[in-house]
Amino acid sequence: MPEPSDRPASAAGLPVNDWVAELVQIMARLRAVDGCPWDLEQDHTTLKRYLIEEAYELIDAIDDGDDGHLADELGDVLLQIVFHCQIARETDRFDLQAVARTICQKLVRRHPHVFGDTSVDDADGVVRQWEEIKADEGAGRERVSRLDGVPRHLPALLQAEKTQKMAARAGFDWPDVAPVIDKLDEEVAELKAAIAGRDPEAIAAEAGDLLFTIVNLSRFCGFNGEESLRQATARFRDRFTFIEAAAAQQDRQLEEMTLAELDALWDRAKER
Repeated sequence: MPEPSDRPASAAGLPVNDWVAELVQIMARLRAVDGCPWDLEQDHTTLKRYLIEEAYELIDAIDDGDDGHLADELGDVLLQIVFHCQIARETDRFDLQAVARTICQKLVRRHPHVFGDTSVDDADGVVRQWEEIKADEGAGRERVSRLDGVPRHLPALLQAEKTQKMAARAGFDWPDVAPVIDKLDEEVAELKAAIAGRDPEAIAAEAGDLLFTIVNLSRFCGFNGEESLRQATARFRDRFTFIEAAAAQQDRQLEEMTLAELDALWDRAKER
């Protein structure tokens, strides 16, 4: 952490260690009339892409297992929150204090087994209780469907999982994993038929149904589809990088190698 002498000039009188207050003051200065032109041009909509990017960079830092990298990326995410709060503060809608107060109240309200007199048996019970309280909180809001609570901009696999869980709470679910596997076989057959029919729209629709069923399978088998696909992609990248390095050792380009040669290198990569 920077020493106090490294702190940027801001409002006087702040506690030496109050870095959150310092961040709020810096953001306000950047958004001032004579501040940073780029920061002044931003609004809630233009900042959406940066929040998403920072969130994914944070996930990379978590996977790296490097505390310094993790702290740095958490700071970038915190900056996005403070940025949005500053924009809202300028038109007297809310500020960081209001956001912090709201989440504190929500945490206390949704943990009555900690801050109240109710009890739960395990983590699953906590999740059920959380969802029940959350549903009660949204009871006054107009919703055409209970699925309206699933954010539309989530990554597709995560959105599918949350949608399935929401439907399952209403009793619309498979009894166990066996019919899900049968459904998987059915969707594969339908995709093959669509491919044979050479109908691009049908192929895309059946491929989507297959992916949706795989998410159902991951839910019943207890693994996270998003994380599982991320790990599979990481394995592919690792093996493909090995193939590139092996080809370079032979002073060859991948494009000039036969599929059989590439498959042989792929098998070597898997054996590692």
